[in-house]
Amino acid sequence: MLDPIIEFFESVFRAIGRGFGYVIAWICWPFVAAGRWYAHRGWIIKSVVGVLLLALVGFYGYFMVQTQLWQNFDPDYAEAYSLASRGSSEADATAVADNEGNPADSCARSVIVDATSDLIDFNVNQNAWISSMLLYKLGLFGLDWDKTPFFDNKASFQRGVNQAIRRTTVELVDSIGRVRGTSQIDENLQSARGNMQFDEYAWYFGLSPFGPKTPTPSFHRAAIRDLQRFNERLVACQAILDTRADNLVQFVDRVANDIGATSAILRERSENFDAGWFDPRADDRFWFAYGQLYGYYGILKAVGTDFDTIITQRGIGTLFATLDEQFRAALRIQPLIISNGNEAGLIMPSHLATMGFYVLRVRSNLVEIRSVLDR
Repeated sequence: MLDPIIEFFESVFRAIGRGFGYVIAWICWPFVAAGRWYAHRGWIIKSVVGVLLLALVGFYGYFMVQTQLWQNFDPDYAEAYSLASRGSSEADATAVADNEGNPADSCARSVIVDATSDLIDFNVNQNAWISSMLLYKLGLFGLDWDKTPFFDNKASFQRGVNQAIRRTTVELVDSIGRVRGTSQIDENLQSARGNMQFDEYAWYFGLSPFGPKTPTPSFHRAAIRDLQRFNERLVACQAILDTRADNLVQFVDRVANDIGATSAILRERSENFDAGWFDPRADDRFWFAYGQLYGYYGILKAVGTDFDTIITQRGIGTLFATLDEQFRAALRIQPLIISNGNEAGLIMPSHLATMGFYVLRVRSNLVEIRSVLDR
């Protein structure tokens, strides 16, 4: 009586096996055909093709290694920019105030500028800048890597860090690196801002416009030099770091808005594409948000050092300490595989919803800091 049932399942499994066999044969056919062609060629053609194949394998091997190797990645890196770790001499230098209660000009380095410069160095010197690598631009058989589950996590993370850097360079030029709105824009900061606004995907050659180009990492390295020159001039009292309360309010407000835009992106993807482990865009959304928080963690830690006088006067040290805790809580989320499942799902978690929750926690704390400063 069981024989018909057994035969039925055997036929089903045979059909599945044949289906897999056809798929594998279809995938392997171009390689088999190329192998037959190669076997009937002369030794000169074989040598040339062999060298090209070895170069291609090495090229792809380098690309795969660089996308998986996150050199000097450290969620605790921001501690280097805290007031305690910078030493009492710099704290004293930034704690001087004028008769109106505003910090007076000092000849100490800007920790914000140091943190921004270090993040750029982390992106393009300590690690390869993935987004402008040729194989990343070519994609998987022409399909954008961001639309696949493969080899795009580091690129998205780097672009998230870069988003925080871009916003910071804009604020350094517009407010923090000048006295109110009436003084001249600092040339080094202006140059750094321009270099950081450059196309993130530029390689040595492009199609739009057609012709040779300067790759993205070269512009970012130039921004490092500009920021370092500014700090050298700041130490020599030849530049300005205007650490007034209204500048801190504006910076915190702009960061909160920037993070808020990212939370909207996470929400949109989480609500409309809940495909669990099979959403190929969930990973780049997650790692972009993670990278943005990673960048802002160090920068806002540096803000706490450069604006220490204002933070102490307004009594918001506890709020900044809470902000640090929320950044660290968000950066502890490092899942091996990003899942964009239904928020009420049992098996597949919703990592985008989880990251969105932590992003909003950081933003709400920034809004609270801004409201206290506005009083």
